[in-house]
Amino acid sequence: MTASYLLRPDPQAEALSTSVEGIDHNGQPVTTKVVTEKALTLYLNSQEVVTMMTIGDHPDLLAVGYLKNQNMLKADDVITGIDYDDDLEVVVVRTDRETNYEEKLKKKVRTSGCAQGTIFGDVMESFEGIELASDAKLKTSWLYALTKAINTTPSLYLEAGAIHGCVLCQEDKPLVYMEDVGRHNAVDKIAGWMTLNNIAPDDKVFYTTGRLTSEMVIKTVMMGIPILVSRSGFTAWGVELARKAGLTLIGRAKGKRFVALAGQDRIVFDMDPAMAEDEPERTRRKGSFAAE
Repeated sequence: MTASYLLRPDPQAEALSTSVEGIDHNGQPVTTKVVTEKALTLYLNSQEVVTMMTIGDHPDLLAVGYLKNQNMLKADDVITGIDYDDDLEVVVVRTDRETNYEEKLKKKVRTSGCAQGTIFGDVMESFEGIELASDAKLKTSWLYALTKAINTTPSLYLEAGAIHGCVLCQEDKPLVYMEDVGRHNAVDKIAGWMTLNNIAPDDKVFYTTGRLTSEMVIKTVMMGIPILVSRSGFTAWGVELARKAGLTLIGRAKGKRFVALAGQDRIVFDMDPAMAEDEPERTRRKGSFAAE
C-alpha cells in the first residue's frame, strides 16, 4: 500500500515525461519514457538570480527553496507574491524588503554535476552558526519503514529514471516527496514547501536518492533538519561538514543495510536487522539511477 503523503510525484502527469521511440540492444523497436527538462529563470523582485534546468513542477516551491537555501531569503522576510509565467519560463518571488545581491551573485561558484551553484561564503557564514536539535532521534525501525515506503512509491524515478528524489519525513512517515533532474532542485522544492507552510525542522528526517556531498549536507543544515539519509554514498567533505555541524549522516540505506558516518548518537537500535525486509527487486534494478 502506498504511503499517505501530503505531497508526492504524479508519474502519470503528461508534462513531466514523454515517450520516445528508439531501438534496443537487439535492434528491435522500443518505446521508452524519458523525463522532461526545461529552463526556469528565477527573479528575486527585479533582479535575475539564476536559470535552472528542471522538470517544471512546483516552480513556486523551487524558487522559494532556492532563495532560502542560498541565504537570499532571510528568516524575517515577508513574501508578498510569487508570479509564474509558463510561456516565458520565468518565476518571480517578491518580498517586502528591498533586495540587491548583484555583488554576491558575481562571486557565485558554479559547481559540477547537477548542482546549481552556491553563494559559498555567505552561506557558510550562516551554516557555521546553525545549531541542530540535539534531542532528535532516529529509530532503526523507522528507518527500515521509511526506506520501504519511499522505494515502493510510484514515481518518475521508477518510471523513467534519470532523476533524483528527496523526501521530508517525520519518524516512520514520509510526508513530502519531490523529484527533479538535479538533486538540489528536489531539495529546494522541499525547503520551499517548509518555508511557505511554516514547518518546523527539528523533528524531521531528510531522505535523498543522491550522493551525500558537501552541498547536500549544507542545504540540509541550512533547513535546520538534524538527520540526512541517502541510498547512495558519501564524499569526504560531506562527512567532514556533517560532523562539524552535528548532523546525523546515514548513507547506503538499502533494505536492512545502512552506514552512519556522523551523528551516530541520534540512532536508536530498536529493531533486529534480520526482521527487516530486503529491498524489492524492482528498486534494486533501478538503483543505478540514483547516481545519474
